[in-house]
Amino acid sequence: MKKLLFCVSILALLVSYAFADQRKPVKPASKDKCPVCGMFVAKYPDFLAQIIFKDSSYALFDGLKDMFKYYLNMKAYSPSTTIADIDSVYVNDYYTLSPVDGLKAYFVIGSDILGPMGKELIPFAKEADAGAFMKDHGGKAILRFKEVTAATLRELE
Repeated sequence: MKKLLFCVSILALLVSYAFADQRKPVKPASKDKCPVCGMFVAKYPDFLAQIIFKDSSYALFDGLKDMFKYYLNMKAYSPSTTIADIDSVYVNDYYTLSPVDGLKAYFVIGSDILGPMGKELIPFAKEADAGAFMKDHGGKAILRFKEVTAATLRELE
């Protein structure tokens, strides 16, 4: 029994250590500005997107369009950081308004829903929700994170 308790304790320590560095979503302060457009992001919590770096610094965005502009051209917006420095990306699921892993999310483009900066990518944690949204609000496609390109963003301008 002692061996079992010891093994369980070691396992619990290893699991807690493995998740200790996992970065959590940031709650924007009233002074936080989007590094792309300069808008105050706390005014637009429904469309909040964020990139959190391994050193715990972060960039907050008033919409996904700006987050992708930043991500696709980090050299212009944050010359001292690279994609390799990113720990996590969070976007707010359109239906739940909860932060979800942006790297695993589904993004609807071309819908009739506008964000703070006009036409916007609309994020979902589940593909089925993205499909249902497209039926209700139109949309041209459902994309994954790596499928969003500069050309995609130009279509939204």
